[in-house]
Amino acid sequence: MDVRTSIAAQTYAKARTAAAPNPAQGGDGFAQLAGTFADTLKQSEAVSRAAMTGGADPHALVQALAQSQLAVETVTAVRDKVVEAYQEILRMPV
Repeated sequence: MDVRTSIAAQTYAKARTAAAPNPAQGGDGFAQLAGTFADTLKQSEAVSRAAMTGGADPHALVQALAQSQLAVETVTAVRDKVVEAYQEILRMPV
């Protein structure tokens, strides 16, 4: 076996493990985003129910509705960017 070939194979093996994706890192951001989104919607629903029964002031209701609207718009914008990126990948020549 040629010495240069084995050095190349070793270098390739090191580079491959260094560039390997770490699944724990990629999923945390989206999981945290989804959890925050769900928490915001739950809080808004709780304030809305309280406002309907007279347990919350109208100012709190307006604030909760604005927070939920902002959360939905943010998630929609992220979804649109993901779909756009996916479509761009599909347009790439093979």
